[in-house]
Amino acid sequence: MKPKFLVPAAVTIVSALALLAATGHLPLVGKPTALVTSSIDKGPPPIMVTAARAKMADFVETVTVTGTLVPREEILIGPEVEGLRVVEVLADEGDRVKKGQVLARLVTDTLDAQLAQNEASIARATAAIAQAQSAIVSADAKLVEAQGAYNRGKPLTKSGYLSESGMEQRESAAKTATASLTSARDGLKVAEADKAQLEALRREISWRRGRTEIMSPADGIISRRLARVGGYAAGASDSMFRVIAKGEIELDAEITESRVAKLRKGQSAEVTISGGTAVTGKIRIVSPEIDKATRLGRVRIFLGDNPALRIGGFARGVVETAKSRGIAIPASALLYGQENASVQVIVDGVVRTRKVKLGLENGAQVEVREGLAEGDLIVAKAGTFLRDGDAVRAIVPEQRRTNEAG
Repeated sequence: MKPKFLVPAAVTIVSALALLAATGHLPLVGKPTALVTSSIDKGPPPIMVTAARAKMADFVETVTVTGTLVPREEILIGPEVEGLRVVEVLADEGDRVKKGQVLARLVTDTLDAQLAQNEASIARATAAIAQAQSAIVSADAKLVEAQGAYNRGKPLTKSGYLSESGMEQRESAAKTATASLTSARDGLKVAEADKAQLEALRREISWRRGRTEIMSPADGIISRRLARVGGYAAGASDSMFRVIAKGEIELDAEITESRVAKLRKGQSAEVTISGGTAVTGKIRIVSPEIDKATRLGRVRIFLGDNPALRIGGFARGVVETAKSRGIAIPASALLYGQENASVQVIVDGVVRTRKVKLGLENGAQVEVREGLAEGDLIVAKAGTFLRDGDAVRAIVPEQRRTNEAG
């Protein structure tokens, strides 16, 4: 009985051992031992990383600025004469006006009355001058007469025909006539001075009368009107009208301190206003001052006369600062050290770190000017987990998509 059970058991054990040996789970003598040792010497498998090819691309560097639309030049129009009531307003906000166009009128009744009164005073002064001139003629005649009598009396006094008292009377009369002539001449000067003063006052009143019409000093668009019929003109208050000179508008924008140096006068800018309308402009002013509180610089972009622009509105400008064509890599591939940037290049399945010199940026891509060649395979998302000499298996998304499509 015993031998019958042992034979099937032995067969079963032998079959199991053969199966284990065939699958590699049971080490065998000779060759199988060498296979196990080879698999141990292989080491860890390579790391799978996403890679990208360095390729040529066009780069355009831009700087974005934001700000408010303002007049290039704003003219404040106020009254040159104060205290007069506004009787007529001839222009409103949004109107285009020409140089010399009347915008408003002030009351003239008071000035007309002053002008008439002044003209009467001038006529009186003219008459006073005529009287003074007549008085000079009369005093001059009396002086001639008195001087002649005095001169005739001198020889008569010496000969005894005229007394000393008579001679003294003639001398006194001559001196009195001289004084009268001097007084008459002074009176003429006073009358002439009074007339000159009145004429100056007339010119002032006439000037005030001519300023009762408020005119535009230049072509432009009225942006604000504060003049009201019945109000009084006052120079100390706000201006009656505000005019955008020639209708020209520009963007008063702010920019970060680090990018101010990239902007230059005359550079083109693409400005987008509220609603999506795009307008082309040029940089007119780059302010030399940086706000010490906000650390922002200011730039003015001239946009010109455009009906779509409204002062006070928000706008965003994009300024093209540089162009180039060079090797492009993803910005995520860069590693930054204390001195410069570097990338991890994959050469024959092994990582090698190279220092690079960077150029322009264009969105998610960066220009490499030195350190890489077109076609180099680099780690697309660099990180500290990879070191020089690490074995990697590169996966290029573009190639994988091409293979899947094929």
